[in-house]
Amino acid sequence: MPDSDFPILQAVEVPADATLVYLSGTVPEVADETAEKGSPEYFGDTATQTASVLASIEKKLAGIDLDMGDVIKMQAYLVAPKGSDGMDFEGFMKGYTQYFGTEEQPELPTRSVFEVPGLANPSWLVEIEVVAVRSGS
Repeated sequence: MPDSDFPILQAVEVPADATLVYLSGTVPEVADETAEKGSPEYFGDTATQTASVLASIEKKLAGIDLDMGDVIKMQAYLVAPKGSDGMDFEGFMKGYTQYFGTEEQPELPTRSVFEVPGLANPSWLVEIEVVAVRSGS
């Protein structure tokens, strides 16, 4: 974004000899197995769920010899936590900024964030899909 320090890219150009890799939507892992299934604590809040989803994406990418720095496009789907007026964008950003724009991983993707009424599991607040690029050899 011009003249902004907001941690996303405005645009990205992919070289013709690169390969695009699309990862399916990824959802959170259980955060607290001692919590009652279906409770907000079971999968955690938006920040916890976002970090969980991004950790899973990082692992999936590593399994195909890519990393978070190869992600060029992200679409995030957020559900408003019960009792709130809308999605927890601040919580999402707390998880997101652990993986993008850091000293260890300074790359940023283009990104869209959508508030949706629900996901496949009513306890999920976050689902993220990404596109990564594999550079040509």
